[in-house]
Amino acid sequence: MLFDQGQELSEHSAPFDAMVHVLDGEVELIIGGQSQIAKANEFVIMPANIPHAVKAKTQFKMLLTMIKG
Repeated sequence: MLFDQGQELSEHSAPFDAMVHVLDGEVELIIGGQSQIAKANEFVIMPANIPHAVKAKTQFKMLLTMIKG
């Protein structure tokens, strides 16, 4: 997924854990009300059923992997 600077994905939740791998740029991830900045080459786990949102600090690219299990 590619986001332009300032682009957002509103708060939502998913039934599975998800792993975000930031490929390029910088993003603010808000998970369960807690803000976390992630940069290129970093990984973040978003737990199942916990509300989360995405805010692009710069143009950024990520790989999102849903973890079923």
